[in-house]
Amino acid sequence: MVCLKLLQERYGAEVITVTVDVGQDKKIDPELPKQLGAIEHFNVDAKEEFVRDYVSKCIKANGSYEGYHLSAALARYLIASKVVEVAREVGADAVAHGCTGKGNDQFRFDISFSVLAPGLKIIAPIRELNLERRKEMQYAKEKGLPLPPTGIYSIDENLWGRTIEGGVLEDPSCPPPEEVFLWTKLTKTSTERVTIGFEKGLPVSLNGERMDGVHLIANLNQLAGAHGVGRIDIMEDRILGLKAREVYEAPAATVLIEAHKALEQLVLTRNQLSLKQILEQRWSELVYCGLWFDPLRENLDAFMDSTQQRVEGEVTVELGACSMRIVARNSPYALYRKELVSFEELGFDQRESAAVTKFQGLQSKLYRSR
Repeated sequence: MVCLKLLQERYGAEVITVTVDVGQDKKIDPELPKQLGAIEHFNVDAKEEFVRDYVSKCIKANGSYEGYHLSAALARYLIASKVVEVAREVGADAVAHGCTGKGNDQFRFDISFSVLAPGLKIIAPIRELNLERRKEMQYAKEKGLPLPPTGIYSIDENLWGRTIEGGVLEDPSCPPPEEVFLWTKLTKTSTERVTIGFEKGLPVSLNGERMDGVHLIANLNQLAGAHGVGRIDIMEDRILGLKAREVYEAPAATVLIEAHKALEQLVLTRNQLSLKQILEQRWSELVYCGLWFDPLRENLDAFMDSTQQRVEGEVTVELGACSMRIVARNSPYALYRKELVSFEELGFDQRESAAVTKFQGLQSKLYRSR
């Protein structure tokens, strides 16, 4: 709402507002922007598209940047694309966002807008007017704008995760107060097991019940969150090189990515896993750094897809008090063979291994002998 007023007063702009529903709990009253002077408002329901075209790719790539599951990053590209669609529909000559000049989202919006709509001017009032949060809050009070219910904290959320910044969290030596958490309040004290079914690398069922991605993620957020699973508190390296303390809640993302990794370990070869881990990091860095529309990301997606054809089966996860662990996995494509590794069966002639160990260390032996 601050940006809406700033665009009107400081830029003399006629403003059309857009909200994109990617699964956030807090919804904006569509009449509010009009009451504050917007000439039109668009509300776009993009939850299914978010899961299908963004979160699904993240799961296949085990997407994680320094422990962060890329929830806000993924959503920014979808939001930007929907804003561009509306801008074209109404014949706008500019697009705007409310990012600061310190964070990562300015990269994600600026680059996405410039790629998708190179002819449109990009306006970033908070960055251009060099405003900090205190001045924003003061401006909102002066203009009678509704203040965020989160107060001093900056909150962003979607189906894949919840981001919490600001306030006492800016002091890395201060533990986050319990009040900042919403999705991961510990309400279940006994352990609970959940089984997730995968097909071609994507979750398709929860405890034997098939469901679409949106509902599966929403249900798992509640199940795992009730056990306090999914809290992430890290010192993150932002794109600008700034060290920032970031706190996240991502119950479903935490469980699904760990379950997906466990299933991959069962069905992919050592060489596939080794290369995939390297490319997963590169994929995550691209997404984090505003480069969703870089062709390399699409190339990497093609590789990820090619590895997922046999990532099929079920993984059972045990949820405890603020903990989770993989306790079982099975797949029709498992590379595991009990008779080959069992202590109770031979499976192959063990004496054949002696020749392998001899040549495995041959060069090391020759090097040391010289």
